Amino acid sequence: MKISIVPTQYIDTCWDKVEPYLERAAHYTYGRYTVDDIKECITQYDHQLWVAFEDKEIKGAVVTTFTFYPKRKNLVMVFCGGVELKTWKAPMLETLQRFARDTDCDGIEATARRGWAKIFKDDGYKSNWITFELPV
Repeated sequence: MKISIVPTQYIDTCWDKVEPYLERAAHYTYGRYTVDDIKECITQYDHQLWVAFEDKEIKGAVVTTFTFYPKRKNLVMVFCGGVELKTWKAPMLETLQRFARDTDCDGIEATARRGWAKIFKDDGYKSNWITFELPV
């Protein structure tokens, strides 16, 4: 399994393969993002697209960005989707950890559905808080 960041100028060459994965991820933002918004974040702003692939088949996609706190810089996994997660989760996390270290980040964070806590439990992640939302 190989993991690669996709340079912005090549997003369109793989978008049709990652779009369905990110469409499902957008669904779980409950109206905050559409898949088109995600693409715009990657192509027009400061987000990065990472793909997991074997041969020529893309198995997964992760979108990251940086967040800056007064005392920390973190790499944020904003969106994640794909198939056969068990085959690419570990190499993806190792690659993102290297990237985070190389870009002087203090950690990697993600906001996700509760089910991700089970997925990440053996990877050193800890659930620090949950997000509550009150519609107005």
